[in-house]
Amino acid sequence: MERWGFYLSGIRYGICEKEGEHIFHQPLLVETGEFGEKRELTKEEEWYKKLGKMDVLDALLHTEEYEHALAEQEEGFSTPAGTRYERKSETEYVEREIKFPKDLLVEDGQIIAFVTPARDCCALLVREGFEDRTLLAKWKETYPEPICRVRPVQTYMVPMRDGVRLAADVYLPEKEGTAAAVLVRTPYGKSNDMEPYYRFVQRGFAVVIQDVRGREDSEGEWLPMYYEVEDGDDTLNWIAAQPWSSGDVAMTGGSYLGYVQWAAAASGNPHLKAMLSSVCSGSAFVDVPRRGGCFNSGMLAWAFAVSGQRMDAQKMVREDWDEVLAIRPLEDLAPKALGYDVPFLRKWISHMDCDELWQRGSWKERFGARRVPALIMSGWFDDNGMGTTEALDLYADYEEKKVVLGPWMHSGNANYDIHGFALGNNALRYDMDLLCFAWLEHYVNGVDNGIEKTPKVEYYTMGSNQWKTADNWPVPETRELVLYLDGDGTDGAKQQPGNEDCGAASREQQPGDEDCKAVGQEQQPEEKTCAAAKNRGRLTTEKAPAAEADIYRYDPENPPVHIIDLSENELEVPEDYTEEEKRKDILCYSTESLEQDLTITGDALAQIYISSDCEDTDLVVRITDVDENGRSMKLADGVICVRYRNQFSRPEFMEPGKVYPVEIRTTKLSHTFQKGHKLRVTVTSGAKNFIFPNRNTRGGFNGVEMKVAENRIHRGGEYASRIVLRQEI
Repeated sequence: MERWGFYLSGIRYGICEKEGEHIFHQPLLVETGEFGEKRELTKEEEWYKKLGKMDVLDALLHTEEYEHALAEQEEGFSTPAGTRYERKSETEYVEREIKFPKDLLVEDGQIIAFVTPARDCCALLVREGFEDRTLLAKWKETYPEPICRVRPVQTYMVPMRDGVRLAADVYLPEKEGTAAAVLVRTPYGKSNDMEPYYRFVQRGFAVVIQDVRGREDSEGEWLPMYYEVEDGDDTLNWIAAQPWSSGDVAMTGGSYLGYVQWAAAASGNPHLKAMLSSVCSGSAFVDVPRRGGCFNSGMLAWAFAVSGQRMDAQKMVREDWDEVLAIRPLEDLAPKALGYDVPFLRKWISHMDCDELWQRGSWKERFGARRVPALIMSGWFDDNGMGTTEALDLYADYEEKKVVLGPWMHSGNANYDIHGFALGNNALRYDMDLLCFAWLEHYVNGVDNGIEKTPKVEYYTMGSNQWKTADNWPVPETRELVLYLDGDGTDGAKQQPGNEDCGAASREQQPGDEDCKAVGQEQQPEEKTCAAAKNRGRLTTEKAPAAEADIYRYDPENPPVHIIDLSENELEVPEDYTEEEKRKDILCYSTESLEQDLTITGDALAQIYISSDCEDTDLVVRITDVDENGRSMKLADGVICVRYRNQFSRPEFMEPGKVYPVEIRTTKLSHTFQKGHKLRVTVTSGAKNFIFPNRNTRGGFNGVEMKVAENRIHRGGEYASRIVLRQEI
């Protein structure tokens, strides 16, 4: 008989025994501190999955199969069921092509532990007798004392300043004296998926999980982001006034649960001592739902899931998203797609510009002088990554922070492979919860554990499979790299007869170009110089002296596609855009094949000069890595509605033919473009699935009238469009 222990954050939550083809287990009873009666572990058991995302039954049923495969293929193996492992080190194997992998720790050909990393925690399933060979040794060193029992939950209706009451569940540790609290504010249901929070109570913290206004058991209007500064402030004051409270509070959580942390901090409340900010949402016009002033259609899966009083994740999964996205006017979208109206969506649609509705929820703009020590965690493919960018900007000159940026999606520290983009075997981390607890112990409980002396920034560079450290973000050891949009050296001639069908036609010849022999050669019909379809635009370090322009026609009825699955609710994933870039309405600009590796770390700023025959349009910029075979993988992007090129509170429409400078900030990345690859920048005006198409009229994304825009991207001379990157020195 084999015995295994299941651990989360160093706490044993289950004892498992393997008897032949059967697995038995005893789950921890958190209120008594004892283990339950022994019973067979079945597929229906959710305890371990809810705690740490690990399928314990599957792991233990396949242990011998994996060990047999390891004996035959030491560098890695695949099973008939499709499970694939790669060797990471002498004692580690990582599971590829799956979310929440079960990595292996191996000694002498025997599996001693399974490890499942997740956003801010790590689960271990450890063979009895091998505990000290794993991270459990570090947990035991950090927490030598026994864990606390959890008192039965109590529910309170917490009054806000306007009389609305918000429901909160309070979990207290069984110990003497008062306790510091960990606050979780959520729109997803205070009792849903609360199991991982037991670990905080068992380490001596009180845990308060609250339904935000208008959600689940709380009163009031559900208007995302609008009330969270004031409600967070009132909740912190209520916690501090409770007899069990020490008066010190930390907050934790990701996405909207990250947003409410920064909102509460913006109130300046003195009781908030620390934040564990994962993939936090940001300001409406910087992040979601109005990124760059566009209207984010990709968030509809989320909006549908929280459209009722209670969370319904099933509403995120649909087969008819194309039909849903085409519904106009947008006021009819929810009633037709869901069968009922969604008040917050209707209100969002009715507020076109960045007025008080949106400004009230901008925690960055509402921050005062007080800062709160924050552990900031996000990823290069986090679809709320611009929220983390705002946090990093806000904290650029603040010392009490630690930043961990990985090659992760919004779901966090969970994948070695994302949409066909293979990351290195170091991409995931097992120490995120160690960092989180060290942060809380130091900044809330005053423990001298040295966390404040560790590097301020830890980040992963894709393409080189390395974790690196820095003293700040942006990384000081970088320099500005400017790449100018340019032609291919032969596209200077006026468009020849027969080329009119090339929507992304060669640059428009400017006055004074007639004598430029290098670009004045006659163009043959078979030599169309479509910057899009032929991918012949260049990125150069020198600005071209002559002013030119590339032209494309953007049709809002047939916009370019942002390649995602809306039902996955992951909007910034890497993808292969090779075929999409052949469209006539996507301009492509690439470097020459690199003669040596090039590492870019930071976000990018695209400075684009545009003119159009329409009053408004959108601009979408992507950065891709093009390999030796021509595969173009998206790494980062940025979008903006051109009417908001100077500010979001008031539109400024274009005059036909006039050239306007537009700046677009992209998402963050750290990536090594390897020797022989190309760095590519693409420019277009649509991103179906990500933003509702701009109608190229004053009506914008919700206009009744629709026009096809002929957009010109200017380059060279006085209108030298460029992209500014940060290159590692």
